Amino acid sequence: MSFHRLIILSIVFFSGCAMYAGLNYDQLFGEASVQSRQSPVDSKEASFFLSDVKPIIDQRCVVCHACYDAPCQLKMSSVEGIDRGASKALVYHGTRLTASAPTRLFEDAQYTEQWRDFGFHPVLNERSQTPTANLEAGLVAKLLMQKEEHPLPEQDQLKGFDFSIDREQVCPTIEEYGQYKQDHPTWGMPYGMPNLSPLEYNTLLTWLRDGAIMNGHIPLTPDQEKSVAQYENFLNKDTAKNQLMARYIYEHLFLSHLYFSELAGQPRFFTLIRSTTPPGEPVNRIATRRPYDNPGVERVYYRLIPEQGSIVDKTHLPYALNKKRLDDWQAWFIQPNYQVSVLPSYDIEVAANPMTAFDALPVKARFRFMLDNAQNTIMAFIKGPVCRGQLALNVINDHFWVFFLDPEKADLPEVNQFYRSQTANLKLPSELESNTLPITHWVRYAHQQARYLKAKSEFTNQWFKNGENLTMDVLWMGDGYNPNAALTIFRHFDSASVVQGLVGEKPKTAWVLDYALLERIHYLLVAGFDVYGNFGHQLITRMFMDFLRLEGESNFVSLLPREIRHQEQSSWYQNQSTQLSDFLQRNVAPFDQPTSIVYHTQDPKSELFDLLKSELQPVLSNRYSIIDTGFSKRSEQMLNSINKIKGEGLLAVPQIMMLMITAENGEDQLFTLLHNNAHLNISSLFDEQSNRDPANDGLTLVRGVIGSYPSAYLSLHEHEIEELVILLSKMQNEQDYVKLLDRFAIRRSSSKFWPFSDKVHAWYRKNQPVESGLLDYNRFENR
Repeated sequence: MSFHRLIILSIVFFSGCAMYAGLNYDQLFGEASVQSRQSPVDSKEASFFLSDVKPIIDQRCVVCHACYDAPCQLKMSSVEGIDRGASKALVYHGTRLTASAPTRLFEDAQYTEQWRDFGFHPVLNERSQTPTANLEAGLVAKLLMQKEEHPLPEQDQLKGFDFSIDREQVCPTIEEYGQYKQDHPTWGMPYGMPNLSPLEYNTLLTWLRDGAIMNGHIPLTPDQEKSVAQYENFLNKDTAKNQLMARYIYEHLFLSHLYFSELAGQPRFFTLIRSTTPPGEPVNRIATRRPYDNPGVERVYYRLIPEQGSIVDKTHLPYALNKKRLDDWQAWFIQPNYQVSVLPSYDIEVAANPMTAFDALPVKARFRFMLDNAQNTIMAFIKGPVCRGQLALNVINDHFWVFFLDPEKADLPEVNQFYRSQTANLKLPSELESNTLPITHWVRYAHQQARYLKAKSEFTNQWFKNGENLTMDVLWMGDGYNPNAALTIFRHFDSASVVQGLVGEKPKTAWVLDYALLERIHYLLVAGFDVYGNFGHQLITRMFMDFLRLEGESNFVSLLPREIRHQEQSSWYQNQSTQLSDFLQRNVAPFDQPTSIVYHTQDPKSELFDLLKSELQPVLSNRYSIIDTGFSKRSEQMLNSINKIKGEGLLAVPQIMMLMITAENGEDQLFTLLHNNAHLNISSLFDEQSNRDPANDGLTLVRGVIGSYPSAYLSLHEHEIEELVILLSKMQNEQDYVKLLDRFAIRRSSSKFWPFSDKVHAWYRKNQPVESGLLDYNRFENR
């Protein structure tokens, strides 16, 4: 052993003292300074990274380290994220008293040196770039070697690990690493997962030893450049009408992953941003907390920039750009005869209220734009930063269907005038910005919402007087071709999903969204939500969503016979809080007109669902239906029977399980099993458990992937389906669930886990190529 190596080992041994370790790292390898790690894409180093290293990082590291909830804010999904490193600060910190400074990759700093000023520490060696230093002074290398030294114990249920969503994060710097290893010897990387294969381990160590060189930005193809130029030209015309349209489009698509669907090959995704520079010049991104915040320049330009990171499912909002979409935007926003005399202010009182800011745009155009890809509109709050954790999500039921009013009805002068008259009552808490006192403001917004609902009831009572106009015709049927006309939302306790179609058994509740409701949901939960805001901001956002959910549910109930509406909606809010009860009874004037829909059974809600399914049949997506799987008809029937299983025995079943079933012909099919938690009501902020109704819990089994955070993996053959169904139907307790796992599970501790994970992702990419992204294992169970 060399003298140099002996000194290094001595340092590691004594490195419980961070200062001592830091001083000696400096003495051995020099002081830390940011290194240049990007090499031209055609270089040998970049080619090695892209072909050999990046696939391993994606499949083994990014599956935990991506997006806002990446442990230690270490986002390994991009070159810039790896080089930025890690932070001890939390993004999701629901009890913070004041808003924190945002740390959004690619936005709030452009260079690694700037991230060091933000408190991010390197995970790669930033001292002398020698093979020894690159391994001994690099945190990623040390954690990988620690895992090799201390592999996972041979246990089904791992001990000594915390996999909870709000676990305390331990984020050592390289100077603190020795103490970390001493305290947590089994916490090498990948954390709580099997070791890498020898080939994967040696590939990463070789890359790290050689300086962790990565690729520079991959240039656009000529066709991509042409498409980018076409859209940037469209969005940056000088007329006030064009500028207002572009601002509206940007504020709705700023989270989306845009792609050119008419170009051949695997799509490349882009982000729509604001820039101080026009098309043809280098982008100078305008970074603000919210998309409608004051840009600080007289003229904003809207630019398309390529996504630099690997696509992860939990933030992937694909949005197709093509000739039809461009033609539609032109027809909706530009061709109608209206004037935009002055562009709206960026003052928060105006910008935070879309009913004020975009008053000049036709309501029909705005509604058409959101409905055209309604799944994306809803998905923005499902997959945006607001939608993380129980408190954010206990505002919605676990399984419900969503329908929409016909946008042609929004084009009536009376409707437009009604919305204009209610501008003051349609304000949103986002105008309070990121530091908020929730209780004081909740009372104000409760009164405001009550005034709006009273006015809305008076308007709709008159418009639908004696049942006139209140037929199925008020609903949007997708123009006969658009599958966004009917959506299904699933809540998975601390995450959620939205898909096209009416998936699963008939739900307890449903929403019907009109223009104002859909717009306010977007500006409350997407455009106006600040994940870095204080506790009050996040709490009042959740509380206000109660109002909007109730409004959507009331719209649906209005289609039912008048005499059962109150009884039906009351059944959704058993044991409701006195605050909600008072709000509903004292402040909300009821809609009291009869429906013109003719009912023939004693179960009008079920009948209405059947009518909606029938009317929407031409546009309903069946991609999640268990048909034409390659299995026998009997196997498909048994799988579909899982949707009928209900009861308290399901309490042990996790929120999202994914099943790989091998057909008799040898072909694999992937399914997702969702646990739908039933509730007496969902109006309580902090005491959800007391409102649970486990006797009515149910399951939904679908073909393909729904959900970004699988809790468990099962693997079986077609001839074992009957056994699976029996185990699920007879489940009564945790022991029964563990018995199912013992029979079929690929546990996180299993040596089969990574090969199985690769199979799941390969199936997902092949069968859902545009929607697919890397799944996230931060919430994978340890049972």
